[in-house]
Amino acid sequence: MKRISIIFIGIILSATAFSQAGSFYVSGRIIDKDTKAPMQAASVFAQNTTIGTATDAQGNFVLLLPNGGYDLAVTYTDYTTEVKRISSADTGNRNIVIEIRKKDKEMEAVAIVSSNEVKDGWQRYGLFFTDNFIGKTIFSGACQLLNPEVLKFYFSKKRNRLKVRASAPLEIINEALGYKIKYTLDSLTYDYATQSSLYTGYPLFEELKPRSDTQLQQWKTNRLQAYNGSVLHFMRSVYTKTLKDESFEIQFIVNNEGIDTAIKIKNFYAALNYQKDDSDQTVTIKPNQPNMAVIYGNEQPEKNYLAETEDAPTKYELSIVTITEPITIEQNGYYYDQNDITTTGYWTWEKVGDMVPYDFSPN
Repeated sequence: MKRISIIFIGIILSATAFSQAGSFYVSGRIIDKDTKAPMQAASVFAQNTTIGTATDAQGNFVLLLPNGGYDLAVTYTDYTTEVKRISSADTGNRNIVIEIRKKDKEMEAVAIVSSNEVKDGWQRYGLFFTDNFIGKTIFSGACQLLNPEVLKFYFSKKRNRLKVRASAPLEIINEALGYKIKYTLDSLTYDYATQSSLYTGYPLFEELKPRSDTQLQQWKTNRLQAYNGSVLHFMRSVYTKTLKDESFEIQFIVNNEGIDTAIKIKNFYAALNYQKDDSDQTVTIKPNQPNMAVIYGNEQPEKNYLAETEDAPTKYELSIVTITEPITIEQNGYYYDQNDITTTGYWTWEKVGDMVPYDFSPN
């Protein structure tokens, strides 16, 4: 108990200094929603980062995060996952209280019965799941799912839809990028009519220990390759107004009598209605047209993508982005609300196997 008190005193004294140096502290307490009892050993992490911790006997936690924005996720066995958006603006808030509640077993059982669980789901849909969740890229091929037994598969004939859930966090080793990923999967849904998939969840990254300096250097090279041209790279480039320097181009897509036409843009930031708020260090964008093409010219698409994508450009990576509402971008590339953006094209093809965390630095 004394040790914990000392830690929190240190946080209070040095939070401002760390914030000025490019980081900020966030701390608080996790409790049971019904009993208000502290939850010991709850997992608290900034999703899509390498930064996480477990609560102490009093339910307390503390994290030091690089400046920017994050979804703070709280997981605990047999409890629902709770998520709270945080950012550098929360530096002074060291008393966050997050309540978590037990899963409703009866409701869960009814949902399982009514959604037609496939008993041999992994045998029937395992490869299909990994293709649509981990991906089919070169880096995805170096990934291994360690605990496929936690996956549950449900197929609805009426909706012609496959839904996949997990009873525990998925554990994935990515030998190409040097990460172990614990992915708390809400669900993956595949609609056979539209041939579209959607998955939601909360990944926590852990850096693997390299077996040699050569392997470490290869991981660094691969991570940079995975980052280049990604959504994270794009959002950071929008934030810093370095789209052209980072080899990105934006074009608006306008439909005229059923024909899509791409319109080149001279001033990207005016077209995006770029606005920066210096008080909380965020950028808000709302494109003049909802549909736009994002071109990354510094890499060519992988051969696997070209083989299965009709009429795909061969000299650059092309993604189609639809933004229906204003979105806010934090300085680390985190953006919200993420449900207000939909993508097709290359960004959709790259999945968990090509992800790097928000605390990744290309430098």
